[in-house]
Amino acid sequence: IVMAGGVMLDEVVVTALGVKRAKKSLGYSTQQVKGDEIADAPVDNFANALSGEIAGLDIQSSGTMGGSSNIIVRGFSSISGNNQALIVIDGTPVLNDITNGNNQNTGRGGYDYGNAAMDINPDDIASINVLKGAASTALYGSRGSNGVILITTKKGGSSKGLGVNFSSSVSLGQVDESTLPIYQDKYGAGYGPFYDDPFFLVYDLDGDGNDDQVVPFTEDASYGAAFDSNQMVFQWTSIYPELPGYHQKTPWVAAANNPNSLWQTSLKTNNSVSFGKSNDNSSFRVGYTNSIQEGVLPNSSIDKNTVSFSGMQDLSSKTRISADFAYTNTEGKGRAGTGYSDGNPMQAFRQWFQTNVDLQEQKEAYFNYGINATWNVNSSDNRTPIYTDNVYWTLYKNFQSDSRNRYMGNFTVKQDVTEWFNVVGKFSYDSYSEMREERRDVGSHGVSSYAVKTRDKSEMNFDVMGNFNHNFTEDLALTGLVGYSKRVMNSNYLSLKTSGGLVTPGLFTLSNSAKDLTSQNFYKSDYTKKVDGIFGAAGLGYKETYFVDLTMRKDRSSSLPIENNSYFYPSVSTSLIFSNLIEKDWLSYGKLRANYAEVGNDTDPYQVFTTYVVNPGFGDNASASNSSVFNNPNLKEERTTEYEVGLETQFFQNRFGFDFSYYDRLSTDLITPIDVSTASGASSLWLNGADISNKGFETIVNVMPIKTDKFRWNLKFNYAKNKSEVTRLAEGIDFLQLASVQGGITLGASLGEPFGVIRGKDFIYDDNGNKVIGSNGYYLKTAGSNNVIGNINADWTGGLKNSLTYKNINLNFLIDVQKGGDVFSLDTWYGYGTGLYDFTAANNDLGNPIRDDVTDDDTSGGVILEGVQATVEYNEDGSYTVTDATDNDVRAYAGWYANPWGWARAPQKMHVYDASFVKLREASLTYDFTSKTLNKLKLEKLSLSLVGRNLWIIYKNVPYADPEAGLSAGNIQGYQSGAYPSVQEFSAKLNLKF
Repeated sequence: IVMAGGVMLDEVVVTALGVKRAKKSLGYSTQQVKGDEIADAPVDNFANALSGEIAGLDIQSSGTMGGSSNIIVRGFSSISGNNQALIVIDGTPVLNDITNGNNQNTGRGGYDYGNAAMDINPDDIASINVLKGAASTALYGSRGSNGVILITTKKGGSSKGLGVNFSSSVSLGQVDESTLPIYQDKYGAGYGPFYDDPFFLVYDLDGDGNDDQVVPFTEDASYGAAFDSNQMVFQWTSIYPELPGYHQKTPWVAAANNPNSLWQTSLKTNNSVSFGKSNDNSSFRVGYTNSIQEGVLPNSSIDKNTVSFSGMQDLSSKTRISADFAYTNTEGKGRAGTGYSDGNPMQAFRQWFQTNVDLQEQKEAYFNYGINATWNVNSSDNRTPIYTDNVYWTLYKNFQSDSRNRYMGNFTVKQDVTEWFNVVGKFSYDSYSEMREERRDVGSHGVSSYAVKTRDKSEMNFDVMGNFNHNFTEDLALTGLVGYSKRVMNSNYLSLKTSGGLVTPGLFTLSNSAKDLTSQNFYKSDYTKKVDGIFGAAGLGYKETYFVDLTMRKDRSSSLPIENNSYFYPSVSTSLIFSNLIEKDWLSYGKLRANYAEVGNDTDPYQVFTTYVVNPGFGDNASASNSSVFNNPNLKEERTTEYEVGLETQFFQNRFGFDFSYYDRLSTDLITPIDVSTASGASSLWLNGADISNKGFETIVNVMPIKTDKFRWNLKFNYAKNKSEVTRLAEGIDFLQLASVQGGITLGASLGEPFGVIRGKDFIYDDNGNKVIGSNGYYLKTAGSNNVIGNINADWTGGLKNSLTYKNINLNFLIDVQKGGDVFSLDTWYGYGTGLYDFTAANNDLGNPIRDDVTDDDTSGGVILEGVQATVEYNEDGSYTVTDATDNDVRAYAGWYANPWGWARAPQKMHVYDASFVKLREASLTYDFTSKTLNKLKLEKLSLSLVGRNLWIIYKNVPYADPEAGLSAGNIQGYQSGAYPSVQEFSAKLNLKF
C-alpha cells in the first residue's frame, strides 16, 4: 500500500549485514532514497546527491571537480579519528579514505583528490538506506559507530526478452557569480603611498635617460594610485623582451578582464548501458558507464569508466550462489589546488592581486610565447616570480594528474538447512591502486620539482552467518542470526620527490632531479590491520504489533594493545505498532520505537608501540630519531553509547505523516593526540583523552496536499538539530587543539564547549555589547588569541522536497537549508587588507572616496566605524574593563593596507561569518512518453529529463563565497582559504529500455 511521500505500509528495507526486514518491525531510525534520484543528479560523488534529502545526514562538499565530500551522521563523534559514515555496497564495505596531506590539515597547499567513494557509479544504484543510530549499525562493528549508508545495486529484472537499459546525459556548468569576488576598479597596484611618487617606483626603465613611473611589481595588493586613462606607466607587459609591449608604456586603467574571466563552461557527458534478465532460479545484469568531464578551470578533466556485473543462480532447491563485481578506472588531470598555496589560483585572486592586471593579456603571454610572464616579479631586471606565477603557467605547466584502478565485489553462498534456518558464507573485497603526479616546472615560483605518489589499498572480509526465521505460532515469530567475521586491511604508500629542483625544463621524471635522492626525498608506509569478531542477533515479533530485537558483538583488533584488544558491546531495540490497537479512520499508521546500544571502536595502526624514523646516513653511519608523536601501549578502545526514541505516524489515509527521533549519544575514551612539551622529544602523545556528547532530534514530515486521478503533489520536509559538547578532557588538558591554521586561528574545544570551536582575537566590547574603537578610529582587539569567536556546528539543517506529477509529467525541486555554524575566511582576512574588493573603494558618509586622506572638513576621506569610544583598562589575566563609552566620531584612515578591515588591524572575529544558507539544490522536469509512443518505437520505457543542480543560493551571509566551500573533507572544517566558486549545472538526460 503506497502512502504519501513514497512510504509503504509493508515496506521492506535492507538493514545491517544485508538482512532484509519489514520497516515497521525496526526499533531504530532509517531513511531510504531511490536510486533514480541519485542517478539523475549531475554529481561527481554520489554522496552529494543526498544533501538535503536525509534528516541528520550532513553532506559538505568542497565544490571542486572530483572533490571530496564529508559524510557525517548525527555530528562529530571523534576528534582526530574518522567521522565518516561507513558505506556498504551489496554487503561489501567500501574503502572511503580521505588522503589529505599535512599541509592541507593546516590550511596550506595540496590537491583535493576526492574520497574514494566517488568511484561508486550512480547509474548502478537501485536504492540507498541510511542507518543513523548505534542500534541500527552495531552489527557492523567498529566502523558502524558513525552511521552506515547501505547501497543496493541494480539487478537483472523481468522483461520480455533480454532487458536493455540505456541512458545518456549532457551537463553544462557555470560558476555562480554570487560566489565570486566583486573587484574594485578605481585603484591599482600597491600597498599604500610609500614612495616619493607616492604610489609608483620612479627610475629609468627603458634606458632613454628619463625617469619613468613604474608599477611596484612586488606589491601584490591594490592600494595604489587611482586609475587615470590619461596617465601612461610601465606595467608588467613592458619588462619581458619576448612580449610585443616590451619597453612600452600603457594607460593606467583597471583590467578589462579581471580574474573572474578565468572560468570556462564545464562539460560532462555520461553514457550508460546495461542488460540483464531474471527468473525464479537465476538472474544477471551487466552494465557499462562512461563519464567524461571537463571542469570550469582550464586544463582540468576527469574520465571514468565503470564495468559492473551481478548474478544469482540456484544450484538446487536449497543452494544459491550470487556475486557482484565492479571495476572502475578513473583518470584525472588538473584537479583543484587547495588552501594557502600558489598552486591554488584562488589564493591570489581572493587575497593577493593587482586589479590593473588583465587576465587576457596573461593568457596571450603564456600561449603565444610559452613563458611564465607573471605580473609579480622581483624587479624589472629580475623577472623571476616573487610570489605568484602567471595563472595559465600554473594550470598548464604545474598541473597534477592521477589514475586509479578499483576492483570491488563479493561472492556469496546460501544454504537452506530447514525451512526456517539457513547458513550464508560471504567473501567481499575492495581494492584500489592509484598513482598521483605533481609538477612544478623550471621557471616557477619556488624550487621546481616532480613528485610521484602511489597508493595500494585493499580490504577483504570473510563472513559466515546462520540465519533463522521461525513462527512458533500464528502470532509469535522469531528472527535472528549468529556469525563470525574477519576483516583484513592492507595499505602500501610510497612518495618520491626530486631534490634541489629539475635540470631540464618540462621533463618530469625522478631522473631529472638536480641532486641525488636521499631518504629525505621519499616516504614509505606499509601495514596490515586485522579485526575479527563474533556477533549475534535475535528478534521477537508478536501479532505484527510488538517487536523486540537484541544484538551483541565482540571484536578483536590488531591496532590495540594485546591486553586491551577485544571489546564487547550490546544493543536492544523495541517497537510498538499502536495503530493496530487504535482503530480510527483518521489514523492510518502509528509506531513507537526505542533503543539502546553500545559500540566499540579501535584506532589506526602503529599508535601503540614506539617506532623510529630512520634519518639519511653520513658515510657509513646511520641514525634514527623519535617520531613527533609518542605512541601509547596502554590505549583501550573508544566506546559510544546511545539511546534513541521515536514516533512514526500516518494520518487521513496517508495524506499526512511524520517520523520523529530523539537521540543521546556519548563517545568516551576517544583516542586523541594530546600536546606535550617538545622537551620530551615529541610534540604530542596518544591518549584516551576526551569524551564527546551529541544530542539531538530529527523530524521527517510528508504531506500530500493534492491527489486526483491526473494530478498529485507530494511534499517532504526534514529537519535535524544536533548539539555537540566535550564532556571530558584528560587531566591537565584545558584545550584540545584539532588544528592551528593560517590566519592565526585554532580549531578545537575546551571542556563544556562544542567540538569545533574557532579561537582567535576578538573585538573589545563595552557592557552593552558595543565594539570599542581606539582614539585612532580603529577597532581595539583582545591581546590574546584564545577567545572563542566561532563554532563550526550548525544550529539545525533541513530540506524541503516537492514532487508534482501531472499525467506523465513530473516536476521535482529540493530546497536545502542550514541555520547557523561559522566559517573563518582567510580570503577576506587578507583580501580586505589588499584592497581587492569593491567596498574598499567606496565613498563614505560625506560622499568622498574612503581612501582619501582624513581631514577636519567636508572633504575628508576615511570611515567612521560603528562602535563606541571608551576608556579601557587591561588586567594581568588578559581581561579588561570598559568605562565612559560614547558614540564613536573618530574617522579612520582607509587608504592603505593597514585599514580597519584587513589582517593588519582587524581581529580575526571580523572574518568569522555565519554559514547559514538556503539553496535551491536541485530541480528536475521529467516527461515519460506514453504507451502509444512506446508501442510504435517497440520500447518498454522512454523518458526525457531536464535537471539543474546548485541552481540558486537564495540566502547566505558569507560574502563573495559559498558558505559550504572548504579545503576538502575531513575533521578540519569551518575554514576557507582560496575558496572556489560553486558551479551551477544544467543537464539533459534520455532514458530508454527495450
